[in-house]
Amino acid sequence: MTDDYEKIIKARHHDPFSILGRHPKNDRIEIRVFLPHAETVHLGSSDGPRFERIHGTDFFIYKAEKDELPPHYKLVWTDKSGHRHENYDPYDFAKQLPDFDIHLFGEGKHWHIYQKLGAHLHQVDGIDGVFFAVWAPNAGRVSVVGDFNRWDGRCHPMRNLGGCGIWEIFIPGLKEGCLYKFEISNRDSGDILIKSDPYGQYFEFRPSTSSIVLKENTYHWLDHQWMNNRIHHNWLRQPMSIYEVHLGSWSRDAQGNFLSYRELARQLVDYVKQMGFTHIELLPVTEHPLDISWGYQTTGYFAPTSRFGTPDDFRYFVDVCHQNNVGVILDWVPAHFPKDSFALARFDGSALYEHEDPRKGEHRDWGTLIYNYGRNEVKNFLLSSAMYWLEEFHLDGLRVDAVASMLYLDYSRSANDWIPNQYGGNENLEAIEFLRELNAVTHDQHPGTVIMAEESTAWPQVTRPTWTGGLGFSMKWNMGWMHDTLAYMSLDPVHRMHHHDQLTFGLLYAFTENFVLPFSHDEVVHGKGSLVNKMPGDEWQRFANLRLLLTFMYTYPGKKLLFMGCEFGQGTEWNVNKSLDWYVLDYAHHRGVQSLVKDLNHLYKTHPALFTHDFEHQGFEWIDCHDIQQSVISFRRKCEFEELIVVLNFTPVPRENYRIGLPEAGTYAEIFNSDSKYYDGSNMGNGVVTSEPMPWMNLPHSVSMTLPPLGGIILKL
Repeated sequence: MTDDYEKIIKARHHDPFSILGRHPKNDRIEIRVFLPHAETVHLGSSDGPRFERIHGTDFFIYKAEKDELPPHYKLVWTDKSGHRHENYDPYDFAKQLPDFDIHLFGEGKHWHIYQKLGAHLHQVDGIDGVFFAVWAPNAGRVSVVGDFNRWDGRCHPMRNLGGCGIWEIFIPGLKEGCLYKFEISNRDSGDILIKSDPYGQYFEFRPSTSSIVLKENTYHWLDHQWMNNRIHHNWLRQPMSIYEVHLGSWSRDAQGNFLSYRELARQLVDYVKQMGFTHIELLPVTEHPLDISWGYQTTGYFAPTSRFGTPDDFRYFVDVCHQNNVGVILDWVPAHFPKDSFALARFDGSALYEHEDPRKGEHRDWGTLIYNYGRNEVKNFLLSSAMYWLEEFHLDGLRVDAVASMLYLDYSRSANDWIPNQYGGNENLEAIEFLRELNAVTHDQHPGTVIMAEESTAWPQVTRPTWTGGLGFSMKWNMGWMHDTLAYMSLDPVHRMHHHDQLTFGLLYAFTENFVLPFSHDEVVHGKGSLVNKMPGDEWQRFANLRLLLTFMYTYPGKKLLFMGCEFGQGTEWNVNKSLDWYVLDYAHHRGVQSLVKDLNHLYKTHPALFTHDFEHQGFEWIDCHDIQQSVISFRRKCEFEELIVVLNFTPVPRENYRIGLPEAGTYAEIFNSDSKYYDGSNMGNGVVTSEPMPWMNLPHSVSMTLPPLGGIILKL
């Protein structure tokens, strides 16, 4: 027996196609098959020519005449239990992956590589099966293992395509629904690794981790009008009020089980539409093994989690959102990935997707690994993932998590635990280039979609075009405004006068970026307290403060984001393991907050002054930002069509005869009051007020009015 045969038997051969299948020998054709579980093997049928077993092995050989074989031959074999099997020989098929795809992938420019790598139903010469391909350049051998071959890595070793590092095999006869993984032998250490498919599009329900062969997308979309309108949608000058949701804990059924994507398409979308939000932002639904990671430790970058159903079920969810004029944004995590042994970590036995040196390749705080953004194939993996979600699931945007950790080589590191870039700086040049390419490609290929950055530092030009030196994001979360505002609101009102700058400082930089104002999941977990319980005072004051806070957000320049539960003043912190506390809506305080948010959404969407110039200084003007003693601010929100006057009182003291300046003479209607009885407030207000020709605060007119305690009002001429 030859050395090559020994290597096949021991699953150590790097090129099984050179040994297995049909090969010319002298004036005949020799067919060699290796079937570890076979007793007998026949060619074509049970009555066909019988293969000869090489003694003491599971190797079988048949020598055929040159004109005896069809273009592709079948093997018929019985196993040791007497069961009969019939299939075409996978080693009788030529290479399937085109050189052009390999070339683009190597350059990091193949935006649709997910259509090539992974597992795909495929047909060769009229024969149906599944084509598998995986990138593992440091492997000595790669096999497909699954429920169709007893998870035995000896059965289907793959073809090595050379220097590109890709391995492939077409296995005829396999169908949709097969479970599979890749068995990888590292060429240096010989270690055997069992890995889920990096490009897998569907996975088993956790804690199982096998990939599942999926049929190609045949979903019939009904959101054509939404998609056509999106191409021309000018999101810069349109309202955007985002409801941030974790699908596993928004609501559950009576037994505490997850709702499915299709159930959520009815219940969640109806609720969001009723509440007036324009978009849903989903905490990551990319497949992940651990519930308490909230999805931020992703292992399936091309797969909606099977917790809630199939990929087509998720498509249905997005489709229903669009049919109800609700956009969908996905939290997407290219900043880091978990160390789970079944996933990307040391995928082929080497640091493939990550950096080898932990000073560049590991987040100490999070216990996760950092992508090697300078490697074309890794960059391509991430770029094609972003494209996949926008294209295959019609998503309207991505929110990129933890951008600051990508930008800085010394992010959350001690002085001796990072490596400077080639110029001696702390900027991650490869990550910067990746982010610019991400934004350029997605905006070019999917106009109307938005890419948002969770970026918590003062990095310049995050939302400015790449050709001006910016990162190219559509929008950026305004973390500074959020922290300052929550810090201010958490103070006893008697002390707020000493921290007035926390209310006003944000306007010094409000128009340097395209900002989203986030009260997100991060602010209502890990001991930070719920939004309402951050507020000081007795129960009435806490809810009045919350209503005031939300009024401030909706009237402040920038798009809006509110995490689920905050819209009705949930009292407990968010718990990923159970439903929101919907029962609290039995109480008037909570119903009041919910009604307020609903009305604020309606007000925001129907008054262009509140959204047209969200990112431009001409949309905002202070009336008075200096009333420190009384903790009152007033400002104008305006556009070409209208102007609104906003006055906010941050103390529990009613202000009688409070005078503010006005730009025009006339009668002003109070179109919103956070202290209204409809929101369970004290119902102190003004109704209608008429200006006086008395200059005030550098404006030609003014009015004397009543400010409710811990209340915000909006006036319109």
